[in-house]
Formats: sequence, C-alpha cells, structure tokens
Amino acid sequence: MKFITLSAIAILSLGFLQGVQADVINNVLDGYRSQGASDFSAKSGDALWQKNFADPENSSKQRNCTSCHGEDLTRPGKHVKTGKVIEPLAPSVNKERLTDPKFIEKWFKRNCKWVMGRECTAQEKGDFLLFIQTK
Repeated sequence: MKFITLSAIAILSLGFLQGVQADVINNVLDGYRSQGASDFSAKSGDALWQKNFADPENSSKQRNCTSCHGEDLTRPGKHVKTGKVIEPLAPSVNKERLTDPKFIEKWFKRNCKWVMGRECTAQEKGDFLLFIQTK
C-alpha cells in the first residue's frame, strides 16, 4: 500500500513540475516577444547550440554550447575550463530545469557571454528554450 501511495505522489509531483515548467517557459517566451522576438524555432536553437564561436581567451580555439553541456543534453556535462560537472540540461531528466525565470536569465547571461562573447538576443534565447525543451 505504501508503494502505491508513494508512486501516486511521485506521479502527481511530476505532473505538477511539468505544469510549472510549461507556465514558466511560456511566460519567459512572452517576455522575449515583448522585446521584439517572434516565431521561435527549436531548429534555430539547435543550430545556434552547435555553432562555433571564437574563444575570447585563445583565438586559435573555438567554443560552442556542446563544449560543456555535451551533445546529449540528457547526460551530465563538464565545464571545459573548471572541470565542474554540469547536471543534465534536458528537462526530461532534470525536472528542476526551466522552472525559475530568474535562473533562466542568469544562465543565459553567463553562458551566452562565455560561449558567444556577448549576451544572447531575445530571439536566440527563445530559440534555445524551445530546443532545450524538446530534449
């Protein structure tokens, strides 16, 4: 009986987190639209995710999002400079991802600057979010 109750609680919690995640993402995307972005595309987000940018610390090297997060967003990544383990980015395996709008913005600010050498545009952020959400 305890197993059934715990399983039911886990399923209800999962549904709640997914609902919170969807609400947060929709609100964040609405904010990007209010900044002039439109027609977000997971395909564009994937292309941007794979794109190489010049490493501002070493012009003979390049960076991209997969440098630290890896090709498979359902698996942990590892920061190329610090070696710090990065929890999976995919919301399908990391239910806490994409549930806090402040953290989403902090993540974009830090990572866009590190990889791209600049902040992401609202359009790029929305495309990234759609891409990440599909994983």
